[in-house]
Amino acid sequence: MKIVVCVKQVPDTETRIRIADGKVAESDVNWIVSPYDEFALEEALKIKESKGGEVVLLSLGPERVVSALRSGLAMGADSAIHLKDPKFDEADTLGTAHALAAAVKTLSPDLVLTGQQGVGGDNSQIPGMLAEILDWPQVTVAVKVEVQDGKAVVEREIEGARETWETTLPAVISAQKGLNEPRYASLKGIMAAKKKMIETKDAAAMAIPAEALAPKTRIAAMELPPSRGAVKMIEGDPETQSRELLRLLHEEAKVI
Repeated sequence: MKIVVCVKQVPDTETRIRIADGKVAESDVNWIVSPYDEFALEEALKIKESKGGEVVLLSLGPERVVSALRSGLAMGADSAIHLKDPKFDEADTLGTAHALAAAVKTLSPDLVLTGQQGVGGDNSQIPGMLAEILDWPQVTVAVKVEVQDGKAVVEREIEGARETWETTLPAVISAQKGLNEPRYASLKGIMAAKKKMIETKDAAAMAIPAEALAPKTRIAAMELPPSRGAVKMIEGDPETQSRELLRLLHEEAKVI
């Protein structure tokens, strides 16, 4: 079976973010594959190992996205498509979903796997929008996926429990933490990834209409949260500390 995995390149969670001119200063950022997308890729590779077929990576973004695709190829994906076009630069989540859907349609896969959300923006919108545009069924926050003949049985996480869904294929399934443990790329995989194909496609190649990419929302500006004040240590024995803490909460913090 053919599986498409949508991959997003995001800032490393350990990167110290700096804002310049209302935007993230990208020159200071270490970029990685979104961890939720790694769960999706690992699941695709496991399905391929048990059912056969191929895994195709799909990512939208500037030239730096190639490094994320190479990482996925090193893990074991067969090929990759890089959606790159100046018209994509201002696309919001809906425009991004339209571009991804256009690429998916050219591939005719049996299954599309995505991360539940992209670390950074944390919008959690792409899986649902992608399924809607493709007119496919979707199952979100998957923590277990079993692919059978023409269908998938998926356990999804809900508050305090799990529920099991059955869906026909093709479908869009988004991966949640706990679905699996992503593998590390082997040296052999890293070397093989250098020879694997990354195809670049622009908006014209996929006949995406301009109105589909026109942003409906825009980020007006970004700023870091205000710095926290210094920690105030309370000296004394536990009884003295408790009395002083109550006084501070009442007189200074005014929360009680």
